[in-house]
Amino acid sequence: MLYLGLISGTSVDGIDAVVVRFSDERADLVAHTTVPYADALRSDLLAAIAAPRSCTVDRLGDLDARCGRAFAGAATEIVRAAGVGTGDIAAIGSHGQTLYHQPDAETPFSVQIGDPATIACTTGITTVADFRRQDVALGGQGAPLVPPFHRWVFADANADTAVANIGGIANLTLLPVSGAVTGFDCGPGNTLMDAWIRRHRGEPFDADGGWAALGKVDDALLRRLLADPYLKREPPKSTGFEHYNLTWLEAQIDASADPGDVQATLLEFTARSLSEALLDALPGCRRLILCGGGAHNSALVARLGDSLSGIAVESSAEHGIGPDWVEAATFAWLARERLAGRPGNLPTVTGARRPTPLGGVYLPPL
Repeated sequence: MLYLGLISGTSVDGIDAVVVRFSDERADLVAHTTVPYADALRSDLLAAIAAPRSCTVDRLGDLDARCGRAFAGAATEIVRAAGVGTGDIAAIGSHGQTLYHQPDAETPFSVQIGDPATIACTTGITTVADFRRQDVALGGQGAPLVPPFHRWVFADANADTAVANIGGIANLTLLPVSGAVTGFDCGPGNTLMDAWIRRHRGEPFDADGGWAALGKVDDALLRRLLADPYLKREPPKSTGFEHYNLTWLEAQIDASADPGDVQATLLEFTARSLSEALLDALPGCRRLILCGGGAHNSALVARLGDSLSGIAVESSAEHGIGPDWVEAATFAWLARERLAGRPGNLPTVTGARRPTPLGGVYLPPL
C-alpha cells in the first residue's frame, strides 16, 4: 500500500513530502521532495511563532487555511513525481506546521495548523491529521511521536540502539535489546544555530557547521547553556521554540561576545546536550542513527562522534531512509496505523495514560 507523509518542522523552511510503500516488515520510499513555503507565508508563520500571544483569531484562521493549501499543493506535487494516481494513495498523514506547543501548561495543548479538510478536498485523498491532540488529552506530552516508527524500522535485536532526530529541536529514541522503548526531546538541535546565523549573516543555516568551525567555544557560556533546567528534567518531556529561542539565548550571552564564538558554542551545546542525554539514558548504547537536517552538519556529526567513544554514529541513509525523509515517512506510517485502528503513541515516551490511535480522519468529497 502507498501512503503519503507531509510535515513542516521547526525550521519553517518548507514542506517535506514523501510517498512510501509499506509492507509488513519494511518501508520503501517511492518519491520524496521538499516544497518551499512562499516567502510571504513563511514570514507570517515565523512572526506568529515568535509572538504567539499576538496571533489573533483572524490571523490563526488565515494561516491555517493558507497552510492547508500549501500542504495540498505539496501532496499534489509528490503524487505527480511518484508517477502514480491519487487512487493509488491509501491516505495522507499530515503533521502540519506547529505554531505553539504547551504540554506542561495548566491546560495542556499543542497547536498544529494546515487545514486537513482543505488537503482532503483538494487532493481527493483521505487525510489523517491532528496527531498530537489525543495523546495530550490522555495526559501525554503529544511529542515526540517518531519513536514508534523508529522502533519499526531501526530496532536491532542484537545491540542497544538510539536514534537522534536533529531538527530544530533534537529528540532521542532509545531502543534497548530488552526493556521498554523510550524517547524524549533532549534539547536544541539546529534552532539556535539557525537563528543566530540568520541574525548575523543573513543565512538560513550554517552549512556543514562552517562558521562554527571558525570560532572558539566559550567555556563560560557553554556552562551557562548546559545549566538550563530543562536538560535535567526527567522524561517524559518535550520542548520547542517556546523555550529555545533568541530571547532565551540573549539572556545567557555577554554583550562583548564574539558572534562566531557564540556559533561555535551553540554547536557544542547541541552536541553535548544530546550526547550526555544519551549516555545517561542508555549507557549500553552501541549504535546511534542520525536523521533530520543536523545529520548533514559534518562539524556537528564529528563532535558527536568525539563525545560518544565506542558508539557507532551512522546516518539513517545506511538503514534505508535518508535523513531528510524520516519524519515525513513517520506520518505516512502513522496514517497507516490510524486507518488500521492501531495505537500510534508510546506511553513510555509521551507519558500518556494508555496507548491510543492518533489523528482525525478527513474524507474527501463523495
